[in-house]
Amino acid sequence: MNTTLSSSVLPQTKICCSKFSTSDHKVSGSRLYGPRHSSYSKFTFQASIVLSSSAANIKNGIVGGYYHCDPVGKKNQVGQTFCSVGVCPYDGTTVESPSHAVEEKVGVLLLNLGGPETLNDVQPFLFNLFADPDIIRLPRLFRFLQRPLARIISVLRAPKSKEGYAAIGGGSPLRKITDEQAHVLKMALEAKDMSANVYVGMRYWYPFTEEAVQQIKRDGITRLVVLPLYPQFSISTTGSSIRVLQHIFREDAYLSRLPVSIINYWYQREGYIKSMADLIEKELHTFAEPKEVIIFFSAHGVPVSYVEDAGDPYRDQMEECISLIMGELKARGIDNEHTLAYQSRVGPVQWLKPYTDEVLVQLGQKGVQSLLAVPVSFVSEHIETLEEIDMEYKELALESGIKSWGRVPALGVTSSFVTDLADAIIEALPSATAISPSRDISEDVSDDPVRYLVKMFFGSILAFFLLLSPKMITAFRNHLI
Repeated sequence: MNTTLSSSVLPQTKICCSKFSTSDHKVSGSRLYGPRHSSYSKFTFQASIVLSSSAANIKNGIVGGYYHCDPVGKKNQVGQTFCSVGVCPYDGTTVESPSHAVEEKVGVLLLNLGGPETLNDVQPFLFNLFADPDIIRLPRLFRFLQRPLARIISVLRAPKSKEGYAAIGGGSPLRKITDEQAHVLKMALEAKDMSANVYVGMRYWYPFTEEAVQQIKRDGITRLVVLPLYPQFSISTTGSSIRVLQHIFREDAYLSRLPVSIINYWYQREGYIKSMADLIEKELHTFAEPKEVIIFFSAHGVPVSYVEDAGDPYRDQMEECISLIMGELKARGIDNEHTLAYQSRVGPVQWLKPYTDEVLVQLGQKGVQSLLAVPVSFVSEHIETLEEIDMEYKELALESGIKSWGRVPALGVTSSFVTDLADAIIEALPSATAISPSRDISEDVSDDPVRYLVKMFFGSILAFFLLLSPKMITAFRNHLI
């Protein structure tokens, strides 16, 4: 996939405190490793994808369904201004900044999942998660069940999830880490002579994306780069976060004219690949026999239907990502065996295989003695690294016969990683364009009233049995008590 930035026509304005101005913005292409291939031709999935492309060399997928569920939780202030590459400007016309000021006021919006900070936050956090139609993708017939179903699932899963968060200290460290990343990224940009406000927006907990966007508006930002902190693109991560942004921006006159550039994925950037290789190389040397260690990449899973039916490029990007990291290690003389598996599956549907837990057992049965786990989907420590990998999978591996276990830490604020993200932002900024309002086909209602009534009738029957099943009644009774 060609992600070279195009030299489009931009307003003759100067970037404040920046190395470059938009009147003379010859920007080098993103530094990439290895061959690229396009995975976005299938982005026509059910009622929630908009395919956007620039006029020249950028072509990428942007999720654009406009389902919107108001998150639940408590009030919280967002005002911190500390705040890769598939760069995708929205498919709109580049416009003058809303302020028409001589100097640009640059903003960077970091997007992440979010996580409950206390045990009391767990159930409402889970509700926000499962109320997202990119997490539970219901057929149109059953879309009115999205929030009731999310309520049921969040109540049922909360007790087990609370145990997990209690095991790592009573809450997720994700917000604190992301704030640290934003602060270090702001300093990295300043070191490159770019002044920018860096904001943090979480998808399912505070500070919500909606709050961050309102702060961006209050601060009068005139040009924005959006950087989801997910190396690979998936419908359920970057896609969901961008969908929320589209919903907010299309409803606001100021924001709809704000030039925006989105870095959809950045797993193939040189800085990311080398930073991951550095961490792996360092951890390998902690083993008695480094050459005998199997490098075990564990990625967050997604349902198979996302990939096969909806055209999610996540699996292809993940496999290419592993190939690039191993290629960098091989160039350093490190030629260990490696494998990739997927973790964190839930529900009865089929998820991407092989599954992490099953592969660990198989490796133990084959006599593997040493294993180095690499959480390749994540750049911050959170429950899936601290509890699922460090506790559950480690215990399973040792029980399966593996003698030596190690784990590569998440990138966090690794200097080489953050510096490369700063480079990605600078490269992306000149391609910013205004968001064009687009019609969301998911909001269309069937033109056939009889067919619509039939769907509602059978959907209501299903909802009735779900809500009145003994298990659901018991769960809610316990929840209320």
